Amino acid sequence: MYAFSPEPVIDPHRELAAFCDSTDRWLPLVCTMNVTVATEQVRKLFNWTHTQLEHHVASAPVGAGGLVFLPYLTGERTPNLPTGTGVLHGLTTENMAPPQLARAAMEGATLGLAYGLNRFRELGIQPTEIRLTGGGSKSAVWRQICADIFGVPTVGLESAEGAALGAAIQGAYARSVADGQQMTFRELCARFVKLDEKTRAQPDDTARETYTALLTRQGDLTRRLHASGYL
Repeated sequence: MYAFSPEPVIDPHRELAAFCDSTDRWLPLVCTMNVTVATEQVRKLFNWTHTQLEHHVASAPVGAGGLVFLPYLTGERTPNLPTGTGVLHGLTTENMAPPQLARAAMEGATLGLAYGLNRFRELGIQPTEIRLTGGGSKSAVWRQICADIFGVPTVGLESAEGAALGAAIQGAYARSVADGQQMTFRELCARFVKLDEKTRAQPDDTARETYTALLTRQGDLTRRLHASGYL
């Protein structure tokens, strides 16, 4: 998760990276390692297609019936848990079912991003809209979960391959400079980076309340398990 800033954003807790971009501006960034890692593990566990995963997540209630998944399957960068592992907390006979497990994985990964988003807000970066890219952005249910957890509208791009598109725009800019053309990054992005308005999701207030409580719970579990040496 990243934003744009004309000045470097320095995080005293060292959770936010202050990357410089190719226009001599800054891209404050929070990196998490377990997003589609978590959802793909669940999908493979039940031998589902991506369409089936989407269906099962959508069929489970917001909050996965009280099931919380700490998605630190490969350790984690934010929060800083290099030897962290995954944890399922709150299992009952009612929520120990494939749809709830799938939704808990998707929610847990997104709550991990929300942890980073809170660092942005604490450092003065207040988003009014979040643009989603990558394979997960193709999921309608995940886009809605993002909007509900982040508390702002989310929208995908016409191209979900953000890294490749960015590289192409960088190459086009370099070529224009080499050819002596007066082309700016802003002009190139206006031509090639398009929103897909069909993917726009608005936060649901009721779901937002549930996720606010879940974010607190996930953070508390993470801190307490880490302090006890179990994460």
